[in-house]
Amino acid sequence: MPAAAAILLGYLLGSIPFGVLLTRMGGAGDLRQIGSGNIGATNVLRTGRKGLAAATLLLDLAKGAAAVLLAGWLLPGTAILAGVAAFFGHCYPVWLRFRGGKGVATLMGIVVALHWPSGLVYAAVWLGLLGALRISSLAGMTAAISAPVATAFWGRIDLVLPLLALALIVLWKHRDNIDRLLSGTEPRIGKKNG
Repeated sequence: MPAAAAILLGYLLGSIPFGVLLTRMGGAGDLRQIGSGNIGATNVLRTGRKGLAAATLLLDLAKGAAAVLLAGWLLPGTAILAGVAAFFGHCYPVWLRFRGGKGVATLMGIVVALHWPSGLVYAAVWLGLLGALRISSLAGMTAAISAPVATAFWGRIDLVLPLLALALIVLWKHRDNIDRLLSGTEPRIGKKNG
């Protein structure tokens, strides 16, 4: 019962589509009809509303962290389960016919809540590459891969396999981006297409 409750809690928190809700409330239209159609902060940025993009990023991060922390408090021993469920909730939300985001911000919140030193590594890799290269997909994928590496470095072996599995899903969700990276056509943040 505690495991099932943690999975339900995590999934429901993770499935809140903040990008869709914020752009709709902010009068920016249906996010799923804009840019890539993705519900994450990078696509919100394509609306030209930087404030909405920042809010989406923070809320997507917060829901991952909240799932871990709430489950750890209410249902001891289920924090990892709740984090994994929150990630799946974000990537495959029932409210949007299981078409969600790519999980980078939500995964960061999960990692921060599970093991904050690894979360700092995640943030440093993500923000450092984003600032240097301005390629959101590459920064996000590399940050996701850093999570199991960092937890292994600090001896948190219990976290390595779950975070490795989630990192692989992040890569899978970015498969179109990987194709564009290999062909040299992946757009950079702030650069106009065409």
